[in-house]
Amino acid sequence: MKRLLLLVLLSSIVLSACSKGGEVDVSSRYGNTMDDFEVVDQNDETFTKADMDGKVYLVDFIFTNCTTVCPPMTHNMTSVVEDLEKDGVENYAILSFSVDPKRDTPEVLREYIDMYHINDLNADWTFVTGYDYEFIRKFSEKNFKTIVAPPPEGSDQITHGTSFYLVDENGKIIKDYSGVDSGDKRFPKEEIVSDVKKLTKNL
Repeated sequence: MKRLLLLVLLSSIVLSACSKGGEVDVSSRYGNTMDDFEVVDQNDETFTKADMDGKVYLVDFIFTNCTTVCPPMTHNMTSVVEDLEKDGVENYAILSFSVDPKRDTPEVLREYIDMYHINDLNADWTFVTGYDYEFIRKFSEKNFKTIVAPPPEGSDQITHGTSFYLVDENGKIIKDYSGVDSGDKRFPKEEIVSDVKKLTKNL
């Protein structure tokens, strides 16, 4: 029994040591590389997974008609970008997938961007659409282990996850974070900013 406790203790020391020194504390849920995709951005131009190569990405899933979680998610992502821009961080970008592609045309996405003054940030933030509902449902579940589901009866509000996802320069999904305050847990802005800085440091 003592030997087992000693092994557990040594393992925990090794693991804690591995998470220091500028390394991102990755999630055991991920480690998979995103599938290839071809979609349309807010400028009605083609955007593919290959366009992500060489940059660290924060990814989320939103829709412009959302009246609940998307406004705080977009506000929180904006605050992350503001901090990264203030610190002069380069080689990162944001990618927001619409979970309501039928309604969220490129024109509607541009209106959403204007409403949140996202262009004023001077950051690389792409909103995408141009696929059907079945694509985004399967893509989000397979790659990001998150749900996209039809609205409840009598509602037009699509059910979707509220996480932000950290994707490295090779398209590997590293980690997720709550995109909103959840219960007694606050939105982890400082952790997200720190992790993006660590991943972009040597790019």
